[in-house]
Amino acid sequence: MYNGVTVTQFIIEEQRRLPGATGDFTSLLNDIVTACKVISNGVNKGALIGVLGTAESENVQGETQKKMDIIANDVVIKSNEWAGHLAAMASEEEDDIYPIPARYPKGKYLLLFDPLDGSSNIDVNISVGTIFSILRCPDGVTEPTKEDFLQPGTEQVCAGYALYGPSTLLVLTTGNGVNGFTLDRDIGEFILTNPNMTVPADTREFAINTSNQRFWEEPVQRYVDECLAGKEGARGEEFNMRWVASMVAEVHRILTRGGIFMYPKDTKDPSKAGKLRLMYEANPMSMIVEQAGGASSTGRERIMEMKPNDIHQRVPVILGSKNEVERVVSYHKD
Repeated sequence: MYNGVTVTQFIIEEQRRLPGATGDFTSLLNDIVTACKVISNGVNKGALIGVLGTAESENVQGETQKKMDIIANDVVIKSNEWAGHLAAMASEEEDDIYPIPARYPKGKYLLLFDPLDGSSNIDVNISVGTIFSILRCPDGVTEPTKEDFLQPGTEQVCAGYALYGPSTLLVLTTGNGVNGFTLDRDIGEFILTNPNMTVPADTREFAINTSNQRFWEEPVQRYVDECLAGKEGARGEEFNMRWVASMVAEVHRILTRGGIFMYPKDTKDPSKAGKLRLMYEANPMSMIVEQAGGASSTGRERIMEMKPNDIHQRVPVILGSKNEVERVVSYHKD
């Protein structure tokens, strides 16, 4: 019999360290964990249950939705709307915020999520994931609006993601380090397998979409050129390049062995400040990476200190091993 620490036990033990904790937050996390298990099952079965392919619709960002985008979005909402822990939700797949229906009690937290990050990969059986961020609803607010969600990343109570790959993994931070859990399908529980995850300060591995190279700003071009030059270049080191096109997979690799991930500002579409969404992609991943000892920046400022202006706001993202991120930031300053 395997007697590992389950994610529920881990969360409850964390709760006991906080004077005055009511258990609401613990129950909210358990509801999110349940949603991740359901999504994992759908992703795992794929074509067997007819959930692959496009849904012939677009989300608010004008991106083609996959069937599992819509399914995963519904799963997260249905798992969390009824329990009385949330005041409202915001999703990549929803134009506006999702208020808790009047028939359910309301709680003191706000949930933001990307239900299926990297979903363009699902039809070719490459890892995808769910990203989430939890904020406190402002005091005295019973009917939250968009503006109540627009809090900087430093205000996050919790950030996490589920990675649906060869194993289903759950990675969490509540501001006290980063811990990883693996889903044991035999017992239906996430078991603590990666305690106190850390990002090495140095790396020789970078991830960027080089098809956009002609649109990059000079600081990013300079950094990548140095990496590609290898031992003969200014860095005097050989670098490896990776690109999965799934932020969850990219960040998990960095948490596991170090690296730097970049989706920088470019000139491909001048109307967009960046590719990734601040509130439910960049902020939660930045919190996780920073809590693991890494760094996260737009190249010009710390991501988690940005004042959001919209729940679907896009930003440049440069995150990962601290020394490499700081190098790219210094090139922007130059």
